[in-house]
Amino acid sequence: MLYFPKSFGLLLIFSYLPFSALMAQVDSTQAEEEEDFSMYDNLEFVDESVKRFASVKLSGKSPDKLVSVGYDFQGAYGINASDFGTNTAANEQVSATHGLRFAANIPVISKNSIIIQAGLTYWNTKYEFENSDKLIHPLHKTLSENGLTTTEAAISVYKPLTETSFLLARVAAGLNGDYKLADFQPMKYNRYSVALLWGKKPLDNKQWAIGLSQTYRAGELNYLPVLMYNWTSTNRKWGVESLLPARGDVRYNFSPRSMLFAGFDLEGTSFRIGNKNELNPPFNDLELRRSELRFRLKYERQLIGFIWISAKVGYRYNYSFNVDRVENGEDFFRGFFGDQKYVMENSLTNPLFFNFSINLVSP
Repeated sequence: MLYFPKSFGLLLIFSYLPFSALMAQVDSTQAEEEEDFSMYDNLEFVDESVKRFASVKLSGKSPDKLVSVGYDFQGAYGINASDFGTNTAANEQVSATHGLRFAANIPVISKNSIIIQAGLTYWNTKYEFENSDKLIHPLHKTLSENGLTTTEAAISVYKPLTETSFLLARVAAGLNGDYKLADFQPMKYNRYSVALLWGKKPLDNKQWAIGLSQTYRAGELNYLPVLMYNWTSTNRKWGVESLLPARGDVRYNFSPRSMLFAGFDLEGTSFRIGNKNELNPPFNDLELRRSELRFRLKYERQLIGFIWISAKVGYRYNYSFNVDRVENGEDFFRGFFGDQKYVMENSLTNPLFFNFSINLVSP
């Protein structure tokens, strides 16, 4: 397992760097509705003595989100929790799972030769049980009383090497558990994700990259290959936007400011549960390995200026909701072939979901 210093605090400070200057940009999108300003992305005066770099922009691609505020909702489904301590297995019905989602990715350095962004993510997930006052199993009880919270800080770097090649790197530290914002869990339970990719941009409408990642998207620590592929057709109507295995989309552009996507997201991480330890029996050194595949349609449209709205609807498929014992926060690697036993092996049924967000996008 890779070792990282306890740098969550420093990353968090970077993530709060001011971004009000972005709001003061001239709103050039008030021109004719159908004019595609991306045609001017590569317009420049050529000076052969100046080194040229692969641009991060891609013709026809959806705009990058600088700040996003959204709401996520899952419909009714069941959670079957296995034996734990003196409790027998229990199957309970969740009437809804919902919560706020906030994300920010703010450029700290933005040059032709390098782009560095600081990011901050906050997700709050609440579980509404049909019989919340009669729950017996400690897993059901902590989900009902405390929900799950994710707070993550990240640094991303885009480094062009030549006119057609580049490096892309991301380091993130996440604090995930059944804690409240007013009472953070100890920093030793940070979970780190790292990705490094090398890529090529041979054309203005095509970009690809390959690399490796340390990730928790499958719910627990894993090391996976990463493939990025972005492409737009010559008529700018169709496209692909993908970063596998995290997400993948086929895109249709009604116009430069109205887009429909069909694809999936893989969401997951490891949550420390038992921060309050008021349950009987108590949770000690346990982590919930939560991961889910979301198959969905997504529609994005410019509302005004640099403000866009995004709406998703789809089907959530549970990949993992098991529980491990992780003593003193020192995580271990099981991978796909490890034989370490789970403390609890749980199962979920699969509901429909929807997600709505309002976003400040990059010019």
